[in-house]
Amino acid sequence: MKNSVFGAVLAGPVLLAPYAAMAETEIQFWHAFTGRLGDLVAEQVDTFNNSQDAYKVVASHKGNYSETLNAGIAAFRAGEQPQILMVFEVGTATMMAAKGAVKPVYELMADAGADFDPDAYIGAVKGYYTTEDGQMLSLPFNSSTPVLWVNRDALAAAGVDPDADLSTWQKVGEVLEQLKAGGEDCPLTTAWQSWIHLENLSAYHNVPFASKDNGFGGLDTELTFNGPLQVQHIQTMGDWAKDGKFIYAGRRNEGGANFRAGDCALFTESSAGYAGIKAEAQFDFAVRPLPYWEGVEGAPQNTIIGGASLWVMQGHEAEEYKGVAAFLNFLSSAEIQAKWHQDTGYLPITVAAGELTRAEGFYDANPGTDVAVIQMTANQPTANSKGLRLGSFDQIRGIIDEELEAVWAGDKTAQEALDSAVGRGNQLLRRFEQANR
Repeated sequence: MKNSVFGAVLAGPVLLAPYAAMAETEIQFWHAFTGRLGDLVAEQVDTFNNSQDAYKVVASHKGNYSETLNAGIAAFRAGEQPQILMVFEVGTATMMAAKGAVKPVYELMADAGADFDPDAYIGAVKGYYTTEDGQMLSLPFNSSTPVLWVNRDALAAAGVDPDADLSTWQKVGEVLEQLKAGGEDCPLTTAWQSWIHLENLSAYHNVPFASKDNGFGGLDTELTFNGPLQVQHIQTMGDWAKDGKFIYAGRRNEGGANFRAGDCALFTESSAGYAGIKAEAQFDFAVRPLPYWEGVEGAPQNTIIGGASLWVMQGHEAEEYKGVAAFLNFLSSAEIQAKWHQDTGYLPITVAAGELTRAEGFYDANPGTDVAVIQMTANQPTANSKGLRLGSFDQIRGIIDEELEAVWAGDKTAQEALDSAVGRGNQLLRRFEQANR
């Protein structure tokens, strides 16, 4: 008999089959992870399944974030939805608008009689997935924030001090100049360009990305990321692209392979890049805070999260929901969260997990791994730095990607591209608003 950590194990006389085990209640969990992250999710699921006999979680990969969300929507329409669906953060407004499809986590935990404290979660993480009155809609799972990864060997090879100050974009520009002069073919690359260089740029400098508190205040929001700060930053990167100082690799994380192979010196990416970089990099690397523009009042504020949360789908039995509640509480436990944080570079979603990680000496043994946590928690989030809650945001990101690519190619100025992205994106917001009134 396995040890149960989530409640009493069903026991008692079995009349027809004395030696048969009680059937486990199956819980379907659809996610978007492959590779090292997929292995770590499988490890979590196995640990939970082996800890008790009442429930069996079955994890299934359903493609990338967009594909997993679409698979969940299609499955719900067909009446074949999983109990748990991973949805990336920009799908939050879509899930909130999916009437009758979602069982909010706060209701799930109450109905299951589970011990659940929403205040245990880090504020900057929790806020993304809660209502204005603090009710948690989905469970934060893999939450990350962008940082600057440094190939120290590449800097040294180009004659640049590996410990050079990279705290501001002005200083980054100076180092890029030195790297280029020193023969570096890829001074800077990036992943997730909209998330890092517009969404987080805006939050980090406490300027709005959209009206209505970035969408938290209602559906009648409008995009505003074509302001002076955003234009300055994107135009600077466009100039760097023209000069060969910024190398664009793709819309998602295509640049990660280049950095992990040692082909690029600087890389703006998720803190969760830690798992792959630690496993693959054959060079001395470091992690630094995301740079900010010196001279902008209030900067640096705080960055915002990326990643995904776990949504519970409607249409299942009460016993299944008890299993879901047990699994979600397991994922949030300090020990499991601390291990996940240390293995992946994702943020510890609870205060207890962060404190446990520090107490275990992980940050001392792995310098820089606490950068993301400090960056997210140094300041109390503002209306501009709490996060984004915009309808059709996956499609809006596609528009932003297209317009940014025009800047990198030299076909548009930053002002032209961002004005166009705002106009096109606002059309999608109006359609979403009309459909969800």
